[in-house]
Amino acid sequence: MVLPPARACSRRQHEDGYEVVNSRDALIATGTTVATAPDWRIDDVPVDYPSALAAMDSRAAAIAAGEARELVWLLEHPPLYTAGTSTGGQTPAATRFPVYTAGRGGQLTYHGPGQRIAYLMLDLSQRGGDVRRYVAMLEEWIIRTLAAFNVRGERREDRVGVWVRRPDKGEGREDKIAAIGIRLRRWVTLHGISLNVEPDLTHFDAIVPCGISDPLYLPAATMAPLTTSISVCR
Repeated sequence: MVLPPARACSRRQHEDGYEVVNSRDALIATGTTVATAPDWRIDDVPVDYPSALAAMDSRAAAIAAGEARELVWLLEHPPLYTAGTSTGGQTPAATRFPVYTAGRGGQLTYHGPGQRIAYLMLDLSQRGGDVRRYVAMLEEWIIRTLAAFNVRGERREDRVGVWVRRPDKGEGREDKIAAIGIRLRRWVTLHGISLNVEPDLTHFDAIVPCGISDPLYLPAATMAPLTTSISVCR
């Protein structure tokens, strides 16, 4: 994953009252070139979560052992909740959908139809070995994909993920359009990103998504046909 040079680190006040904080831009200013591009896999039918975890674990182990190429895997899940390592015992308010322990960083989140998942199994030891930079590049990947569909996504200094401004919903309102949760094993990444394209947002109501309870920051959907677009941004 190599991106063109990014903007300089900035902190400024936008004319509509939002503070634009993009200090992580500096982390992606220098690209890292790898000899071989990763494989890509795209599943067009929902993949159950235990099967996805098993496949990720197997592929990551093979990559670490030098027996397989890196992989970017695009898919959707049936409706479910996943609990990251920072959940702290939080459980969904309802048990309408199954809950799985994910092993990734982060807290509770929802996955389901209309949400594009990108699992990335990349060898960071060959890509600079910088975890913070890797997270920033995942954000940038999402931001540039959204921009291709005239959706303005932004990062925030105090919140990982990608956000869209919603002044139509009130002053200071921002909706989370994409979440990031990763894990490293022997410097190979697991898990990745989830991008809300057109999911049923009421399915988020049973949890505090990513531990963010402030009503100014709620899940959002693009309402745009992005289901295969991420594969363009290789």
